[in-house]
Amino acid sequence: MAEQTGTGTDVVGGTTDDETAITAAVARTAAADTLLVALDFDGTLAPFADDPGQVGALPGSWAAVLTLDRARDTHVVLVSGRSLESLERVTQAPPSMSLVGSHGVEWRVDGQPSEALSDDERAAVDAVGAILDEVGARHPGVVIEHKPAGHGVHTRRVSADAARAADDDARASVSAAHPDVHVRAGKDILEFSIRHVTKGDAISRLRTILQADAVVFAGDDTTDEDGFAVLDQDAADLGVKVGPGDTAARYRVEDPAGLTDVLKALARLRATR
Repeated sequence: MAEQTGTGTDVVGGTTDDETAITAAVARTAAADTLLVALDFDGTLAPFADDPGQVGALPGSWAAVLTLDRARDTHVVLVSGRSLESLERVTQAPPSMSLVGSHGVEWRVDGQPSEALSDDERAAVDAVGAILDEVGARHPGVVIEHKPAGHGVHTRRVSADAARAADDDARASVSAAHPDVHVRAGKDILEFSIRHVTKGDAISRLRTILQADAVVFAGDDTTDEDGFAVLDQDAADLGVKVGPGDTAARYRVEDPAGLTDVLKALARLRATR
C-alpha cells in the first residue's frame, strides 16, 4: 500500500490508521477460506458529489472490486443506503455482483429476493413521502429522495443552519403523523424508513447465506456503524472506517483514495490463492 501519514491509535474506539497494522490485518483476513467483502458505496468507494446521480467509484477501487468479484471463494456485495435502482444505475455493477439497497431492505442477491412490503407499509411510505415533499417545498435547496421503503432529506447543498432547520422540520412533521417511522441521521442526509433494517442485519444475513468464514466491511457514515458492530474483529473479520468520526471499526483510512490501497492489497492476495 502507498505510504500514509498515520496518527496511530485513536483515543475513541481503539481504531488505528497505522499502515503496518492495516497491512497485517488485510493479510490475516485474506487467508479465510470463504470471504465476504461488503462495501458501502458513497463516501467509501466513491467520493461525495452534490449530485448523487453523478458519482462514480474511484477507478483503482473499482478495478480491485472487480478482481475480488472474480476471485475464488470470494463474494463481493455492495451494501448501500441508496435504493437498489439507484445503486444499479451509478455502479453499473456486473450481474455477478450482489447488491443490497435501502440499508438492507432491497436485495439483488442470487436466490435471496427482497421481502415485499405489506400494503400497510406501502401506504406509510406514500404518506411519509407526501409529508417530506411539503418539507422540501418549505426549505429551498433541500432535496427529497424517494425510495421503495422510505425517503431521504438531502441537505448537502444548503448551509448548516438551513440543514438543521430542515431536519428539525422533517422530524417534527413525520413524527406527528407517523411516530413509528425509523429515523437515521447520516452525512448531510436524514433518512426515514418504514421498515427497521440495518446494514448490520444485512451483513449478518449475508454471512449466513454465503457461509463466509470472514467478513470485510468498509464504510464512512454513522449508518455504517451497525455493520461494524456485527463484525468479530478479534477474529478474522476486518472493519475499515473511511474518514473521520468515532467508530467501532478497528482500522481507519483517511478517504476513499486510502481505501483503494486496502482493496488493491486484498485483491492481490485473494487472486493469487
